[in-house]
Amino acid sequence: MPKVLRVLVTPKLENMSDLDLSAEIKQIRGTFATIAEVTDVPKLDKEIEQLEQDVQDPNLWDNPDAAQKLTSALSRKQAQRTRIQSITSRLDDLEVLIELANSESDKSAATEATNELESLRKLVAEQEVETLLNGEYDSRAAIVTIRSGAGGDDATDFAEMLMRMYLRYSEKQGWPAQVLDISHAEGAGIKSATFEIDAPYAYGQLSVEAGTHRLVRMSPFNAAGKRQTSFAAVEVVPLIEQTDVIDIPESDIRIDVFRSSGPGGQSVNTTDSAVRITHIPTGTVVSCQNEKSQLQNKASAMRVLQSRLLEFRRTEEEATKKQLAGDATASWGDQMRSYVMAPYQMVKDLRTNFEVNNPDAVFDGDLSGFIAAGIRWRKTGTI
Repeated sequence: MPKVLRVLVTPKLENMSDLDLSAEIKQIRGTFATIAEVTDVPKLDKEIEQLEQDVQDPNLWDNPDAAQKLTSALSRKQAQRTRIQSITSRLDDLEVLIELANSESDKSAATEATNELESLRKLVAEQEVETLLNGEYDSRAAIVTIRSGAGGDDATDFAEMLMRMYLRYSEKQGWPAQVLDISHAEGAGIKSATFEIDAPYAYGQLSVEAGTHRLVRMSPFNAAGKRQTSFAAVEVVPLIEQTDVIDIPESDIRIDVFRSSGPGGQSVNTTDSAVRITHIPTGTVVSCQNEKSQLQNKASAMRVLQSRLLEFRRTEEEATKKQLAGDATASWGDQMRSYVMAPYQMVKDLRTNFEVNNPDAVFDGDLSGFIAAGIRWRKTGTI
C-alpha cells in the first residue's frame, strides 16, 4: 500500500555546514520506492516492449480506433517509465549537489539543492497520486454535471460558482473542457450544467469530487444580509470509448428537439438545433445545445447518455458486490464538502478532513490538495 507523503519542511541554512537534507531525502526515497514497487517497473518494461511490437504491425491502422487506443497506451506507459527514471536520476544528483555545496561552501549550490528538493517532493507526490489511480475507468476523460439544490438563488449561484471552479481547475491543468449543456436560472446562476473534460485520468481525479457540496455565506440575495446555507450536487462519470458496449435500442429512447436557450444575444440559436434524449427504461435525460447543428448535438447527447448508462451499470454491479459481501459502512455521506465564507473563511472536505482557509482560491480552481487527499483517502483511508 503506497505510503503517504507528508509536506517536508526544509531547514533554514545558517551556514554551509548546516545543510543537511538527509532526513527529507530519505523520506522521499521511501515513498518513491513504494511507488516503484506498486508500478512494477519490470512488468512495465515488458508491457512497453509488447506494445512497441504491436504498433509495428503493418495492418495496425486498418482499425483506426484500435490503433489510436494502442498508441495512446504505449505513450502513457513510456511517459510513466520516463518519469520514474528521471526521479531516480534527480535524487542521485541531488545528493551529489549537497556534497558539493558543503565541501565548497557554495551558497548558490545550496540554494539550488533546496529548490530541487522541493521540486522533487512535488513530483513524487504527483506520481504517488497517479499510481493510486488504477481503477477500471480512472484513465478516462470525464463528464461532469452540476445541479443546484436547496437554497433558492443562493443555490443556483453556488452551482455556477462550482462550474467555474472546475473549469478553472481544468484550465490550470491544461485539460480541454467543453460545456455541452447549461440551464440558466430565472434569477442568478444556473439550474444545471454538463461539461466534458477530455484528458487522460480526468475521471480518476475528478471522481472524488462527486457528491453534495454545501455553501455557507452572507447571502447577496437577502435584503437583510442574513447568513444562508445552500447546496449543489456534483456528478462525475467516465467518458465512454468505442470499445465500450452499451446497447441502446431505438425503442428505448425518445428524442426531442428545441431552441437553445441562454442569457441572450448571439448565444441563443434561431433554429431548433438543441437535442434532448430520454432513456425510457431508466428515466435518464440528457440534452446538448452547444453545437449549431442538430446532428452534432444529437451525437454529443448520445455520448453523454452512453457514459451515464455505463456508470449506471457499474453502480449496479458495485451494489451487487456489496450486497454479497454483507453490511458495510458507507464511505460517502450526502454532504462531502463545506465552503464557509461567514462567519469565518474555510473550505473543508468532510471525508478527508483536508481544509484550507482561502475559499476564494478554491473557487478559482485551486483544488489539487483536495483531489490528492480524496484519492489517497479513497484508496488507503488516510490523507
